[in-house]
Order: sequence, then C-alpha cells, then structure tokens
Amino acid sequence: MSGVHRIGFTKLSGSENAGNDAPRVNIIFVHGLRGHPEETWTSTSKSGHKSTRPSKWRQNIKSMLRPHSSPPEADGVQNNANGALPKVFWPRDLLAQDSPQASVWTYGYNAEVIKGVFQANNRNGVSQHGRDLAAKFERDIENEAPVIFVAHSLGGIIVKDAIRRSGPCRLRTKLIVFLGTPHRGSEMAGWGETASNLARLALQDSNKKIVEALEVDSEVLDNINEEFTNIVDQHRVQIHSFQEARGISGMKGLHEKVVSDFSSKLGLPRSLETVESIDANHMQMVRSDGRADDRYRAISGVLKKFLRQSLLEKDTSRSQQSISQGAKPPSTQEEAADTEERGHITSSAVFYSIPFLRNRRFIGREAKLKEIEEKLLICKDCQKLAVVGLGGTGKTQIALQFAYNVKERWPGYSIFWIAALSAETFEQGCRDIVRVCSIRANPGEDPKSVVQRHLSSDAAGKWLLIVDNSDEREILFGKQDRSASIVDYLPQNENGMTLFTTRYGEMAASLAGSDTIEVEQMDPEEAEALKTSLKGVELLHNSTIIIDLLEELSYLPLAITQAVAYMNSLKLPIQDYLQLLRNRDQDTLSLLSREFYDSTRYKKSKNAIAATWLVSFDQIRLSDPVAADILSFISCIENKAIPRSILPPAQSKEEMTHAIGTLCAYAFITRRGDSEHYDMHRLVHLATQIWLKMQDSTVKIRETAVAQLEDIFPSSEWSNRAVWREYLPHTLRLLQTTEGSDKRSDLCFYVAKCLRVDGRREEAITWLSQCRLWREKHLAEDQPDMLTILSDLSSVLLSVRRIKEAISLIQHVVETKKRVLAEDDHSRLISESQLAVAFLADGQIKGAIALLEHVIVVYKRTLMKEEHPGLLASQCSLARALLKDGQVKKAVELLEQVIPVQERVLSEDHPYRLTSQYELARALLKDGQVKKAVELFEHVVAVRERVLTEDHPDCLISQHELARAFLEDGQVTRAIELLKHVVKVRERVLAESHGDRLNSQHSLAGAFLKDGQVTKAVGLLKHVVEVEEKVLPEDHPDLLAPQHELARAYEADGQIGKAISLLEHVVSLEKKLYAEDYPARRVSAELLSTFHERHRSNKQRKKRKKKHLELNTQNKPILVEE
Repeated sequence: MSGVHRIGFTKLSGSENAGNDAPRVNIIFVHGLRGHPEETWTSTSKSGHKSTRPSKWRQNIKSMLRPHSSPPEADGVQNNANGALPKVFWPRDLLAQDSPQASVWTYGYNAEVIKGVFQANNRNGVSQHGRDLAAKFERDIENEAPVIFVAHSLGGIIVKDAIRRSGPCRLRTKLIVFLGTPHRGSEMAGWGETASNLARLALQDSNKKIVEALEVDSEVLDNINEEFTNIVDQHRVQIHSFQEARGISGMKGLHEKVVSDFSSKLGLPRSLETVESIDANHMQMVRSDGRADDRYRAISGVLKKFLRQSLLEKDTSRSQQSISQGAKPPSTQEEAADTEERGHITSSAVFYSIPFLRNRRFIGREAKLKEIEEKLLICKDCQKLAVVGLGGTGKTQIALQFAYNVKERWPGYSIFWIAALSAETFEQGCRDIVRVCSIRANPGEDPKSVVQRHLSSDAAGKWLLIVDNSDEREILFGKQDRSASIVDYLPQNENGMTLFTTRYGEMAASLAGSDTIEVEQMDPEEAEALKTSLKGVELLHNSTIIIDLLEELSYLPLAITQAVAYMNSLKLPIQDYLQLLRNRDQDTLSLLSREFYDSTRYKKSKNAIAATWLVSFDQIRLSDPVAADILSFISCIENKAIPRSILPPAQSKEEMTHAIGTLCAYAFITRRGDSEHYDMHRLVHLATQIWLKMQDSTVKIRETAVAQLEDIFPSSEWSNRAVWREYLPHTLRLLQTTEGSDKRSDLCFYVAKCLRVDGRREEAITWLSQCRLWREKHLAEDQPDMLTILSDLSSVLLSVRRIKEAISLIQHVVETKKRVLAEDDHSRLISESQLAVAFLADGQIKGAIALLEHVIVVYKRTLMKEEHPGLLASQCSLARALLKDGQVKKAVELLEQVIPVQERVLSEDHPYRLTSQYELARALLKDGQVKKAVELFEHVVAVRERVLTEDHPDCLISQHELARAFLEDGQVTRAIELLKHVVKVRERVLAESHGDRLNSQHSLAGAFLKDGQVTKAVGLLKHVVEVEEKVLPEDHPDLLAPQHELARAYEADGQIGKAISLLEHVVSLEKKLYAEDYPARRVSAELLSTFHERHRSNKQRKKRKKKHLELNTQNKPILVEE
C-alpha cells in the first residue's frame, strides 16, 4: 500500500502550501483492532458486501498463524480481466474528491493480536495508544482547522483517550463518527481471547491488555468513557454512532454482532449523539465499493452535513463581524468569496471550565438574569458584580444559568468557575483552568499565580470568571497576619468580568463595592413555576394551600425542592407537611436559628430552610434509619468528595442504595456525575451538626464514626493508595474533632502510615505521636502495639533527619524485643534491620554492616522463600551500607540478586522495587558503569514522576541522583537544569538545615564547578558547609563531602591556602572514621598531595619570577651607562 505509513499520520488530501487556502476541517480516520490505516478502509468487492464464503473465518484464523502482508480476500470478490482485485480506499479515492475543502488523514498504530510468527507485538494497552495519538496529533496536525474523527472499533476508544489527555485535541474536535466502537465493552472479547490463545501457542507472545480492555465493564473503558462523556457535554462535541446490523457468518460463536447495540452507543442525549445502523458486519461496515454504496452514503453524508453547517456558521459569523464593524454583509456569493479572500478575523481561543451541567429545570429569575446581563455585558457598568442572598435562594443556580446564557449568546467569552469554599477548592479550580486552557507554567509554580497572570494578560481574550460561595472572610481576605488570600490572586483585565456569589452583604460590598444584586425569595409566580417544573410532583390544585406552603418555606427554591421531595417520597399530603412545619417547638427553632447563623456569620435570616431541614432530618430518622445513620456520619467528616465505600454499611446493597436515594431525593447530598462520590452542601452539613447537638448525640456519633473508619481504613500498601488518598481528608477532619480512645489511637496509626507513604512526613509524626501518647498511658512497654508505634515513629523521624531521636527510640525497641523474643523472630529481625539503617544514617557504617549481615543470616536460616519482604529489604539496606563503605562490587552483586526477585512479585511502580533499582543505579555509577546507571535512573524517575507528586521526597531524590549521573556522563547542562529544579522545590518545602535540601545544593555547586562557574560553586558550598556545621557534630561523616567539594572549589578559585587547610581537616577526619582502603579516604589523600605539589610549584614559580625581576633591576643601570 504505497504512500500510507503503517504507524502515525498519513495525509491523503488537502494542501496547505502558500498558494492554497487553508483547510476548513481535518478528517482523521483511525482503524480498529488488527486494523491497518489503509486496508481497514479499502474494499476489494464490486458485488456488494454480503458474505458468500462460509469458510472465510476459518481461513482467516489459519492465516493468523503464518506471515501475511495483506488482509484475507473480501467476500464475493470477482477478479477483473487481469486477475487483479479492484480496490477502493474510499477516504482517499472518494471522500477526498467529494470534500476538497477538507484535509483527509489516516492514522495507524500497532494493535494486532498477531501479525505473523516473525513479528512481535507492542506490549502496551489502550491508554498507551491514546497517549501516542495525542502526542502525534499535537506534533503533526499543524493547521488550526477543526477536527472530525472517524474511528472504527478499538480506534474509537483510543480517540476518546487521546481527547481526554490532550488539550489541543479536545478543543479542536467538533465531531466524532464512531463505527462499531465498544464503549462499554465488547461481547466478543471471548473471540479475541481465542485468537490470543492461538497466537500464544505459536509465538508465546500476546497483547493481553487490549483483549482485557474489550471485556464488558472493563475498568479501563469505564475510566476513559466517564471522562470523555463529561468532555463531550462541556465542549458540545457532536457524536454520530454507527452500529453494525449483522453478525459475522462462517465462524462458530460469531453469528451475533461483534459489538452489541448497548455497547456501541454512548447513551447521550439526542442533542449530542445520533445513533444509526449500517447494514453490514463489524469488519465490512467501514468499507465501500463506490459512491452509490449505502455505507459510503451514510458515513460521508454525516461528514458533508457537518461541513455544510460549519461553512454556513463561518460565513454567518463573518457577516456579523462585518456588520458590527460598520460594513454591509456580502449580498452575493462573489462578495462572500471576496470577503473570504481578504482573510479571517482572528480572535483568542475560547475555553470553558464549568463544573456543572446546565440545570434543565431552571425556572424564573428572569429579572435577576437580565440585571446581571445589563450590568456586565450590555451597559458594562462594572467588571465585578456580587450576587448576594440567603443560602437557599438559588444564587449558584442563577450564576450557572448566566454562565450558559453567555456561552450561547456571547460565544467570544471564555467562562471559568471557581468554588471559594476553601483555599483548597479555590486552588483546585485554578488547576482546572490551567488544565483546560493548557496554560504553560514553570515547574512548581503556584496554579493560582499562573491563572492570575494568564487572565490578566491580553492573551486570555474575553472571559467571565464566576467565584461561587464567597462566604468566609478569612478564606477570601486572609487572616490578620495577611498571609496570601484568594483576593490576592483575582485577575484584573479590561477584557474580563468577575461574578461573585455570597450569603453576606458585607462580603459582597468588600468584593464588588456598590455593584451588587440582592437575591431574595422568589415571588409567588416564580415559585409556582418552580413547583410545577419539579419531576414527579403531584400536588393538590388547591391554590390557597399551595400559597400557604410557599409562604411557610419563604419562597426559597432549595426549601421548596426539599419539601416537594419529602412529600413525594412519603406520599404525604400538603396539609400534613404544613402541620409538621407549624407545630415545631418555637424554642427549638429559636435555638437552631441562633447557632446556625452565628456559625455561618449570616444575620437577619428567617431561618425557613433550617426549619425545613429539621423536619426532614427527623422524618428521615423515623422512616429510613440507614439514611439517618449516613446523615449523622457525614456530619463528622468533610462534606465534599464523599466515597460511597466510606459510609456506614447497611444490611444489603439494596438497603444502602435506597438510603442514598432518600438523601439525594431531599437534595441533602448530590452525586458527582456517574461516580460513586457524593457532595453535601455546606449549610446542610452545618445543620446536621446542630441537629445532633440538639439531640445531645454528637459525642456518641463521632465515636461511632471513629469505629467505622478504624474498621475500614485500608493499609498503607501502595496498591491501596487510591482508596486511602480519598479517605484521608475525611479521617483527618474526624480525628481533629474527637478525644482519645483505643479506636482513635489505632486510626491515628493507620493514617500516619499512609501519610508517610504519601511523603507527608511531618503530618505523619504528629499523628504517630498522638498514638504513642495514648498507648503509653494504657499499654505496657513490651506490648507489641507499643513497640510497633515506637518503631514507626523512629522510622519517620529518621526520614526527616531527626537521627538521634530515631536511634534512641529504635534502640529501646530492639533491647525490649531481645528480652522477650527469640533471635529468629521476624519482628525482632525487622527492628534490628531498622536500627542498622539508623546507624548508617548516623555514620556508624561498620556497625550497620555487621548488624545487617547478622539479620540476613538469620532470615536465610529460617525462611523458605527468597521473596520475603523482610529479607529483601535487609539485603537492599546492606547493599546501601556496602556502597557507603566503598565495597561497590559487593553492593552491585547483591542488588542484582534482589531486583529480579522483586520484579517477579512486585508491580513496576511499587516503592520497594523502585528503591532497589535506585540503589543499583547508584552502585553502578560508583562502579563506573555510567551508561547503565543513567538508563536505570531515568526509568526510576519516569515511573516516580508518573505516580508521585512533584514535591514527593522519593521523586526528588531520584531526580537528584539522575542529575549526578548526567554529570558523570558529561551531560553537564542537563545535570544543572535538573538540579536547579530539585533545589527550587526543596527550598520551597524543606527547612534550611534539612539534609536533602543541603545535599541538592551541594550537588548543584559541584555541577557549577564542573561547568566552570567557580564563583557560584564557592558561594553555594560555603552556605552548605556553614549550615551543616551548625547542626552536625564536627566529626560527622556527612560533613566530609561538602568540605571536600569546597576545598576543590577554593583551589579552582585560586585560594590554594584555604583549599589545603580544609582538605587537611577532611583527611584527618577520614583517618578516624574509615579503613585505610576506603575509596573516599584515598581520593582525599591523593587530592591533598596534588594540592601540596601545586602549592610548592606555585611558590617556586613565584621565587623564579621574583629573582628574574631582581636581575632585570640590577642590569638596567649598566645598560643605561653603555
């Protein structure tokens, strides 16, 4: 197939040379499983596409086991006079000619189960193909025209994955035509497995990931599909899903459709997705014999319709732009063409970051919306406007409706939405904007500053920023110490406008001055419309009683919604609900109103929502105890991103589903899309706490919540990190509001272990210390739980270089275990290994090696399995000690034994496996195997950057060591660049005296020295030495390396005297600490000898120069006399 690349993009039509118009659209074809960028779309049949060969699939399976360069012959193909098969590659041969205004592309990737016995497959999955497509799209599709994807089968999943990964791809995609794509898993994964088994039998090699991704309800597909559907709605991407109408005949098990009707559609609203069938099977649905072929007519018809609409919209837009500039619209095609030839009117790209879908049931508030529109967009009286009103008046819904009105009526505006519930939610909103707009930022740069800078620049174009729930003064304006606050990061731009929503008039005035709009209760007509718009509402037609209800609820939208949900759920007449409202104890209502509004700083409220919530809470407790338990539990934790799995259990799944449904029906919690996570409004959250306080059950409920979390909190295993990262915010909030108990102590311990794995070590120390205090009061010192907490606390203290404290704790643990446990007890061995690691950190290298060798001997004597985690960890620690002792060969040999075992039993991103690979790379570097070291370090860094945060200690230390390897490899510039990044991050998150921060500064100074930047090197090394001399004993081994390096820098700077003096100190100290054959000791001694020799040479040179000058001075008078 000439001219078509097997991998990557191939352009089939369209020209972007200087003499031609730019394409109006890009049409990109992406093939499916075992497909080809040309063969998939090529037909060899002139007689239709019905199957006439019942044995074809049997022939295809046989062909899979022998090399072939083209697909099996199509059904019903007739040879021409020359015996050749006619071929139609319709994207090039038909579509490109029919759509000259489009650039047509085909894209290829290797996704075959097997191509031939002599050709291996790539062993990556759908996500890797998505990453590749996204990267190649951004690199190779250089024009700026919109994009249409036409994707077959697996290719559709890859397109979806690329769109969710790539901002440019996401923003430019306007239409996707899916052809038999298994959005929700294919029912034919069984056939794929069969083909894979045949391939495995022949080649011992099969791409399992792709086969797994085609299974029904695959996790891979679910994740891709969930994000993609959100993108489609937010960016209004049009979807056309073609379904296969036939099964594949001729092969057992394939008489049904390869991809079922359920699977081959996204299930979106008709406004976003059109579903249609093609009278062909899964393979033939993408091929066409000619323009009369119904398959070509169907697919090309969709594409041509889109092209016609986009051209019409473009011409209309130009006409409107001309009118707005005082020009007449073109009245003829010739005038329109002339306008087009003069060039396009350019504008900034438009972006949307709106976290909620349009509220389709939004009713009323037209006057408020018009007032906002006139102030901000028509009269442009202000650039900042605050919508203020009581919680429950619908401020957020008004802002949301306004955002979508702007999106429809003012398409030139980007729209961004940030929640100001907390500093964290504001920062997350900024992160979303950075992601959506693909804003470039420096490594480690605060996303709030990035967004402020971007939106304050002309490059941002016109924008609307909505800052929702701007209620808390300390969050908005900071504390009295004037630490950075939200208002400090709000952008200023003539092209921008900011809309705030807040419950407080004072806050509105502070944010927008006099430019405020007060949202009060709805008028009766609006409230009536809202009531009748609610789904499932069946109210009496007694207008008087309806008015009574609305008045009792203060005409507040949220209160009305909740009341109607309550009445619908219990089939309760309005009269009964009114009676519940009116018969409440007035003293209770008065108490509730004071506490509620004192806590939220809201004054002069009628408290109608509070009254409604109290009624609803009590009724839920009576009618659905499980829902009441959930409500009480949520009152103790964070109110956002609540995982379903964290909630207290019910007797059955149905009972839990019903209870959650009850809470959702009252709008007390809302589900996040199709996920299993829920949010609760802050006001509701506060009301639940007051509700519990009124029942005097707060302490009991919190104790129950602690017991619940203690029971379900996952272990700190890396494989559990997704779960415990979700649980941590909720658990930390609960721990901060509860007193000591056995359950709480255990929960503190679990939380601390996860915090440590997550790199949040200081927080881990805090919670481990709390656990220790409780256990010291209630447990004997030799109890296992007591010793465990001391061991873990010692380990974390060691990681933050509180070495003496760490050694003291772990020595106590070891001594206690020696008294009560046998020598081969695994718990004792683990503690002894931990003590050895502490010795190593303290410079007691010989003691560390001896203790670790003892531990390993005992392990090997008592264990049957070489993959025991304790043994592997001890061997890795011993290798590190050997390396520090200069026994490099032994260290390399030991690690090369450990790593294959770990690779067999641990995942690629497991911390233990990465640690061993990191240590081996260090050993290889010391052994002079620089290339191997660089390669292994790069692998470790790549994996850690993928799974850890930028400031995670493990990520930084591996980057630091990779930079050192670059230096050894002569890549000085790359080393300096990477070390600068590490130093910058560590200076931001670590104290000045922290060892990791000093180490990276030391290494950067060494790189400066190697690059000839001597002055920078001297200054940085002097700083490192001065700080370390303050915090470490003068004979500590960690002082030697920076002092040695500073001596070299002095010598390079011409300060030879200082260099010799400092190096003599280093050599003297190394004689005390290390054996005579220790490499570092030998290097220092040799360097000192070199310095002395240079110093002597310098002195002799100076003497000769001085004597020469004296001789010249003596001879000068003689020359004058002559």
